[in-house]
Amino acid sequence: ITAANLSKKFGSKQALKPITFSVGSGEVLGLIGANGAGKTTTMRLLATILEPTTGSIKIQGINVQQNPDAVRAMVGYLPEKPPLYEDLTVGDYLHFVAEMRGVENPKQRLSIVLEQVGLLGWEQTVIKVLSKGYRQRVGLAQAIVHDPAVLLLDEPNSGLDPSQIVGMRRFLTDMASERTVIVSSHILSEMNQLCSTFICLN
Repeated sequence: ITAANLSKKFGSKQALKPITFSVGSGEVLGLIGANGAGKTTTMRLLATILEPTTGSIKIQGINVQQNPDAVRAMVGYLPEKPPLYEDLTVGDYLHFVAEMRGVENPKQRLSIVLEQVGLLGWEQTVIKVLSKGYRQRVGLAQAIVHDPAVLLLDEPNSGLDPSQIVGMRRFLTDMASERTVIVSSHILSEMNQLCSTFICLN
């Protein structure tokens, strides 16, 4: 990923001051800053949900503004509140996401993903009865179901207990071995254990 002079305004409000950075495969980049510093805005720009006011983004050499559909196929995104259909079972929801993402063999791919996020055996469970930690696992599963080259995680440890945070750290370490990962947080101590490089937003 390369971003040059990237910024975002909503009317007169500066949501993200200009930033420039690059991050490669096998790296975990941490976005650090207080609430309102622009972490979520940066994630949404990278995920093609928002368009920048200034600057440019390239992912795998593809310009995000010029070819957003190609970029979306390469990116997995976990917002702070996972986009879950709570009345579906874990299996039905993830199968739906896999089909929407164009996964060729959803059943085979889901067996791999469920094991990666620790959800094997939970396929028939309705999402709305899951704990915060297990909902986060479902959110992670939808973000990686299409095996993306880039993984964007916005405050992935929010609301997790200490044991769940350790599990998240292990998951991110495994993911980063074969893709680019960007994580946002306002907890510096946790980011020190996860990230190879940092950007401080203010």
